[in-house]
Amino acid sequence: MNYLRGFIPWIVFAAVGSEHWEWGAVSALAAGAWLFAADRKRGAAADSMILEQSTIAFFAVLSVVAFAIPGSGLREYGGALATGWLALTAWATLAVRRPFTTGIAKRQAPREVWDNPVFLRINVVLTAVWAAAFTVTAVALAVVHAQSLGSAAAIAVQVAGFAVPAFVTARYPERARRAAQAAKVSAITH
Repeated sequence: MNYLRGFIPWIVFAAVGSEHWEWGAVSALAAGAWLFAADRKRGAAADSMILEQSTIAFFAVLSVVAFAIPGSGLREYGGALATGWLALTAWATLAVRRPFTTGIAKRQAPREVWDNPVFLRINVVLTAVWAAAFTVTAVALAVVHAQSLGSAAAIAVQVAGFAVPAFVTARYPERARRAAQAAKVSAITH
């Protein structure tokens, strides 16, 4: 579940930012920068850290806005904005054919599978699942806040928005590899 590590800053923002969005934004920025630096120190390539770089950019801008205009109406939509940014990041990585999950997967998978079509397809599917979940979550959070449904509803939406794609990420790759192996064996025997 190393892929969840990249979401730590977003979780920090959700936890701290619910009461104090300025400190939530700067705490998330600090967490993102620390994780990025730690991963780079361990040898992770910058181009495999798309999500981390996007995270730092988002929280740098949000920190400035939050401290400059603490009473901004954006405060109420911080969760929706953050999740919407993740959605944009995920969709953009699909559009440029560099799914963000690939960088995460490369940190765990041996180099010899990186160009394998099954590995690549798994990451396209996983990134699409995360992108769709982020999109739905961002819209749902905006509705929760617009309708004043409360923090319990917002938390439920955020938890579901991460739990569903995390579950798919935990299960899908092995299923896809087994299906590809079965198809390969079937092609050889026929």
